[in-house]
Amino acid sequence: MTILLPLLAFLFVALLVGAAALVLAPAGGATVEQRLGEIRGARVGLGGASETRDHRQVLVGALKRLGRAVPASHRDAGKVQQRLVWAGYRGAEAKFIFAGIRIGAALVCFAVLATPVLVRPNVPLALAAAAIGYLLPAFVLAKVARGRQHRVQLSLPDALDLLVVSVEAGLGLDQALQRVGDELASAHPELSEDLRIVNLEMRAGKERTEALRNLADRTGVEDLSSLVATLIQTDKFGTSVAQSLRIHSDVLRTKRRQRAEEAAAKTGVKMVFPLVLCVFPAVWIVTIGPAAIKFIQVLFPMAEQ
Repeated sequence: MTILLPLLAFLFVALLVGAAALVLAPAGGATVEQRLGEIRGARVGLGGASETRDHRQVLVGALKRLGRAVPASHRDAGKVQQRLVWAGYRGAEAKFIFAGIRIGAALVCFAVLATPVLVRPNVPLALAAAAIGYLLPAFVLAKVARGRQHRVQLSLPDALDLLVVSVEAGLGLDQALQRVGDELASAHPELSEDLRIVNLEMRAGKERTEALRNLADRTGVEDLSSLVATLIQTDKFGTSVAQSLRIHSDVLRTKRRQRAEEAAAKTGVKMVFPLVLCVFPAVWIVTIGPAAIKFIQVLFPMAEQ
């Protein structure tokens, strides 16, 4: 154990030095945009928007290089990519930036606790902090993905109502999806963005069935997946779209009511722990405290006598 800790410390220091070299190393070559910006004189001085954008690009580029330098299994990369898509980060470089964030957070946590910057150096504590720093971005990403999925789920009833009205007014399904995406841009931007991507995919030549399935895969919301299945079956069998959407809307509202009833039923159980740990001790102190003090003031002198 005494030999293992110095070896681990040396390994983390080596990784820290390598990460710093990757971050500080210049990019492979200046892009066309950077060269045009230098020709135009795009730098506007300290505090300007262009310089802020340059700093952001430098940081993103450093995280990309750091993420690319770390080997990752295809299975873990697929899970991370799927969660990034659910959270709304759909760029081709998102997984490398996220990997760079994880490695950077781990190395920073190790460096803070392994060097006399804030506290006394402690290698075991620094290793534990590095593990926490590596795992924390994954928890944050999962929370962001769940929050986006929850917002998409809450926006589905409005989207269904608009879709039914648009279809009954005479629009086709493609035009109705485009109309709903435009109308929900301010109220529900997440679902509006996904619907616009569906329209762009269909304009690019993808079949409607494939574009709708991609919509379900991008969001990971169960209710939206069932809506996509309903639309695909309606398109395949040639039944009335408006009637199918009305039936699905009723089913969706029933499921929402059942979820609300389930959450209300869980409230009593969830309130037990705050009541026992926070409220009851204060109530006991307020009600029994004066009597206990009076009891001590009366009995202790009698016991001494």
